[in-house]
Amino acid sequence: MSKRWMEGSCVDDRAPWADGTTPGTGTAGNAPNAAEFDALTGELDAILRARIHGFCFSPYIGGQAPGDAVSGAQIRDRLTIIRPYTKWIRSFSCTDGHEQTPRIAHEMGLKTLVGAWLGTDPRINEREIEGAIAVARAGHADLLAVGNEVLLREDLSEDELIGHLRRVKEAVPDVPVGYVDAYYLFEEHPRVAAECDVLFTNCYPFWEGCPLPQAITYMQSMYRRTVAVAAGKRVVISETGWPQTGTAFHGAIPSAAGAISYFIDTCRWAARDGIELFYFAAFDEAWKAGIEGDVGAYWGLWDRDGIAKYR
Repeated sequence: MSKRWMEGSCVDDRAPWADGTTPGTGTAGNAPNAAEFDALTGELDAILRARIHGFCFSPYIGGQAPGDAVSGAQIRDRLTIIRPYTKWIRSFSCTDGHEQTPRIAHEMGLKTLVGAWLGTDPRINEREIEGAIAVARAGHADLLAVGNEVLLREDLSEDELIGHLRRVKEAVPDVPVGYVDAYYLFEEHPRVAAECDVLFTNCYPFWEGCPLPQAITYMQSMYRRTVAVAAGKRVVISETGWPQTGTAFHGAIPSAAGAISYFIDTCRWAARDGIELFYFAAFDEAWKAGIEGDVGAYWGLWDRDGIAKYR
């Protein structure tokens, strides 16, 4: 997830669900009172107990950050916390110990969207690609994501990214391979969309300054725009979420009630419309404050110590 701002059509045109309820009603307008907040946490708990499609998963503990080695034990400990509540997990790297995550997840009965983290360093990129191929050849990747927002960050050119995609697809032809980025970048890079077996789209109303009452409708429009350029290919929402606390971003205001409401509305929609969706995130990650400001550290349903925040 990268901090971004784009002009968009974030308007309050929320349509009701099939059962007559309306998305965004949990915290639209005034903050909920104690009874309303308890009702929200009760619904969140019910959704988790029914198991959501997937969580974005990082096993960092304490002061760890990308580049630090992670152990199999800490991966297993963190997966044990979320295992009862999800069917899939999405990992982000295949180096520094993260390459163990897919195997451990499979051992625990979870499916895996395995990520290879690419950036500006060709040596690290090579290690990531080799790691992702090894994980897939070992049978532990149900889906493979080659790169995450490298076009958004301008870390790689379109041709460089396509080269990595082709290499991985040729190496593991039985595993669906795709790329993760903000929804609108698939519109801007149709060659990348054409190269993917599956499109992984990141949809963040918060990072476009969208107020909570309009957030679900706007997120759905992001998904539909990706579907429109996918040419019938599988589309997976690889990230979406709402932060609990921190500095507001234009009209998007972090809050505990808002985070719960966004999770509920998102999961209700995904379940009813059959959308494959990975919620960001399972755990708070303190290191993110360094790149996204104070709000970056508070997107999880569990805190940095693995304690459930809303239950």
